[in-house]
Amino acid sequence: MYSINFKRLREELVENLAKEGIIRSEKVKRAMLKVPRELFVRPKYIDLAYADTPLPIGYGQTISAPHMVALMTEALDPNVGEKVLEVGTGSGYQAAILAEIVAPEESEVKGHVYTIEIVKELVEFAKENLRKAGYIDRVTVIHGDGTLGYRDAAPYDKIMVTAAAPSVPKPLLDQLRVSGRLVIPVGDLYIQKLLIIDKVSKDKVKITESVPCVFVPLRGACGWPMDIDRKGSRRFL
Repeated sequence: MYSINFKRLREELVENLAKEGIIRSEKVKRAMLKVPRELFVRPKYIDLAYADTPLPIGYGQTISAPHMVALMTEALDPNVGEKVLEVGTGSGYQAAILAEIVAPEESEVKGHVYTIEIVKELVEFAKENLRKAGYIDRVTVIHGDGTLGYRDAAPYDKIMVTAAAPSVPKPLLDQLRVSGRLVIPVGDLYIQKLLIIDKVSKDKVKITESVPCVFVPLRGACGWPMDIDRKGSRRFL
């Protein structure tokens, strides 16, 4: 039997991502040093908690690779006190990273993260992970169709989508505050471009293309059909 020094592995991973220029800001570095990724992976993959790779979490979904979490968080540029909507909770890891930035424990000003997951079993998985990691008071997990957003808490300062969309869902743009930012992978089922969308006015946005990426399909009314997988074939869920 051996024990894993997760803290050391976390520090090594973050140091490497910073050297590669993926982590650029102190706030993202601090969040990724603090949030224990080992609490957000399935037990059978715990040895790989700090490998820079996506890992299966069940139901056809994954926890994103750490470099993609860092890259998307840097692109979103969340700040203390902001209200953030995440579409695609998964294991809850990205939501915890966002919460660590917008609502750090030591800050008197507290933002909040709302995160929506379409797979009910993953909603419960994420809630338990966030509870264990100490973020459940700063993150609200909702079971629903994230492509429609979450009007009850709108408008949002920032919105992050962690699944591949065929186009930008209009409800998300509508629920984004003017001067807010939306980060979303858009493309086909094989490869996407990460888009950074700044809402300049009620009817005008500025779109910046970032890196190519590959995400699981965003399913829902404004996404891909509920029974489609990444290869484009339909399957029973």
